[in-house]
Amino acid sequence: MKLSEKIRLYQLSLIASMLFAFVGFAYNAWRLEVSEQNNNIRTACFEMLKELAQLEQLIYIAHYDQNRTEGSPRKGWISVGLINDFSYLTNGDLQQSARTLKTTWNENWQNIYASTQAVDLVVNDIDSVRSEIKLLLNDLE
Repeated sequence: MKLSEKIRLYQLSLIASMLFAFVGFAYNAWRLEVSEQNNNIRTACFEMLKELAQLEQLIYIAHYDQNRTEGSPRKGWISVGLINDFSYLTNGDLQQSARTLKTTWNENWQNIYASTQAVDLVVNDIDSVRSEIKLLLNDLE
C-alpha cells in the first residue's frame, strides 16, 4: 500500500471516528434532556399526589368530623394552589384537570362542612387529577 493510500485511509477513519463521536454525544445530550424532563414531571406528579391526599383528608375532616381547625379551608387553598402550580411542570391535560379542581374548590369550599354534594364535586375532581397523573406517569419514556 502506498503512503498516499495509507494517509487517505487514516483520514477516512478519522472522519468516521469524529462522526461517530459527534452522533454519540448528540444522542447522549438528547437522552439526558429527556431524562431530566421526565424526572421533573415525575417529581411534580408525586408532589401533586401528596397534596391531593392532604386535600381529600382535609375535606373529610371538615365534612364528617366537623373539625373546623384541622379541616380549615385555608389549608385547602394552599393544597389547591400547590396542585395548580405543580401542574405547570406536566402536560396540558393535567393542567386542565388542576384548573378544574381549583375552580370547583373556589365554588364549593364554603359548603364542605354541610353539603355532601360540595364534597362529592371536589372529591370527583381530585379523582380526575389523580387519573390524569397516572396516565401521564404511565406514558413517560
